[in-house]
Amino acid sequence: MYLYSLLAAIIIALVIFLVPKRYKVWAATGVVSLVALAAMAVAVMAFMGETVELVKFTTPFFGEESLAVDKLSALMLVIISVASVATVLYSRGYVEGYLKRFSEAHISMHYTALVTLVVSMMLVVMSSGGFSFLFAWELMTIASFMLILFEADRQEVRRAALNYLVMMHIGFLFLVVGFVMLFNVAGSANFSAINDYYEHANLLPLFVVLFIGFGMKAGLFPMHIWLPEAHPAAPSHVSAIMSGVMIKTGVYGIIRIMQVENLEGDMLFTIGLIVLVSGAVTGLWGVIFAAMQNDVKRLLAYSSIENIGVILIGLGIAAVGHAAGSPLVGMCGMCGALLHMVNHSLFKTMLFFSAGNIYSKMHTTAMNQMGGLAKHMPITAIMMLFATVAICALPPLNGFVSELLIYIGMFNGVSSGYEVLYSVTGIIVLSLIGGIVVLAFTKLYSVVFLGSPRSHHVAECTEVDNLRIAAMCIPAAFILMIGLAPQYIILPIADVAEQVTNSVNTIAVKHFAPTLSALSYVSIAFVVVVVLLYVIKRSAQRNRVVSEGPTWGCGFTAVNTRMQYTGESFSEGLENIGKPLMKNTVDGRAVDKDEIFPMPHRYRIRHNDKIDSLLGRWWVQMMHRINEYVMRLRTGKVNNYITFALLFFVVVLILTLCGVL
Repeated sequence: MYLYSLLAAIIIALVIFLVPKRYKVWAATGVVSLVALAAMAVAVMAFMGETVELVKFTTPFFGEESLAVDKLSALMLVIISVASVATVLYSRGYVEGYLKRFSEAHISMHYTALVTLVVSMMLVVMSSGGFSFLFAWELMTIASFMLILFEADRQEVRRAALNYLVMMHIGFLFLVVGFVMLFNVAGSANFSAINDYYEHANLLPLFVVLFIGFGMKAGLFPMHIWLPEAHPAAPSHVSAIMSGVMIKTGVYGIIRIMQVENLEGDMLFTIGLIVLVSGAVTGLWGVIFAAMQNDVKRLLAYSSIENIGVILIGLGIAAVGHAAGSPLVGMCGMCGALLHMVNHSLFKTMLFFSAGNIYSKMHTTAMNQMGGLAKHMPITAIMMLFATVAICALPPLNGFVSELLIYIGMFNGVSSGYEVLYSVTGIIVLSLIGGIVVLAFTKLYSVVFLGSPRSHHVAECTEVDNLRIAAMCIPAAFILMIGLAPQYIILPIADVAEQVTNSVNTIAVKHFAPTLSALSYVSIAFVVVVVLLYVIKRSAQRNRVVSEGPTWGCGFTAVNTRMQYTGESFSEGLENIGKPLMKNTVDGRAVDKDEIFPMPHRYRIRHNDKIDSLLGRWWVQMMHRINEYVMRLRTGKVNNYITFALLFFVVVLILTLCGVL
């Protein structure tokens, strides 16, 4: 299996490296499209029947493993395929601006890494576990690390990439420990062996170890610190696939370790409570910091953390509901979590594509240097508004549907008396998250696209190429389809939830299918009414003369662009609440309250995460310390280097004689 994988990787790399620079994107597009079509075909087979087993093989450490696709894997393959095709298409216009700046080898390496990331994510969700899973997981980490390093000449990019690599390998060590624990007890490291492990040992230690390992990739609090650094550093199409898809592999792993046939009672309740509390803290932490960011991509990165929290809230409610004896609550929570995984991959991909459009024209992602972009980039503005409405969970788009399902589960838990405290807590937390999300994305859209330009660069902006717009239309179509026809989309989602929870999907489908049908009719009617009103308005104003004038300044006649909300002033109230969580970096000086006629000031603030300084900086000091010791060995004398080599061979000989090697 690994030999064939290596051979396929070499062929793909050769194809990309050999074609001319301008056609490398099309070579990558062809490969990704073929892989996506094959994955979608297998996914359809899995949805229509039982698990599709592709190949079996024996691994060096954990015995027999396989590549197989069940309904959960099929759902993940659909998510990966749609986002991958959109990403590689979008990359053509984005990377075009770098063709003169970077060498042909650099562009080839980028697209090779992009294809490798797509394939490795598919291998992750198809692997039965053990060595093959860890192999694909590590391949995914290395590929994404190389993609982050696209602009490696920038110091902040190198720092973010190294931070990401270190954090991912810490998580990888936890996964290795977890699979070794599983193998020692159950005799197999496949995910299915967790059932045997549960029969012979306490499941909680294994769950915690693997939960930390998968949570590192998912951006779970407090292991999220790599995410706000990596996404702003990476190209926007890379950020889109990492945030929209790659972090979901961490959630996929968490679902796998919760998928135990005989798991019930106190153990299931404890696991559900861990997931629920982790989701609540992650969601609140992420959304608070998202609302306070003044950089477009950092805001979107923290928003990804928030959405991971929402998904985990759904998974936690599902586990707690099943433990309390309510399959209905469990199915609602699981269906909502699975659908939100799909939804987040769609609207977050669109949002990062929009951010890429802005960056390619403005050459910055700082909100306070923008304003009024809707006049110069109208299609991007419409697309961004569309995705913003979806991520704010507002009807008639898809985000509303998935969060509604989670709410239905929690309200049923309250009404039926199953673990009322946890359902009420989930309702309160999810409501708080939803309110702050609206604040965060109202700030993002209004500061960037509305108002007056804050710099001359805005006036020089033009709309991006048609291929990038077409790439954005791919997730947009699915967003609209899920929002307008949720009663049909829920059927395959319920099939996956049935497999994961070992419940009967008809319980949940019969319960909320009528609600979703009614929602569909209302959503379609809403869209029709809005379109009709727009047509009537255009018809009525066809012969009117539209005049333009300055914005009313409340009697003040010297209005300028500085007299409008900035990103900082927009979220000032929330900042006062979240101040204990932050460690701010300030450049310049703010206007003092006593300055009646203030002179021009330069003021820039960055809201840093205190967890970053607690957990994310230690490895920097460790690397500096190691570097100091290593540098002492650089004496510049050949005889010293020969001595070091001889000492190495002596150590190897001694270890071999002792039977260690």
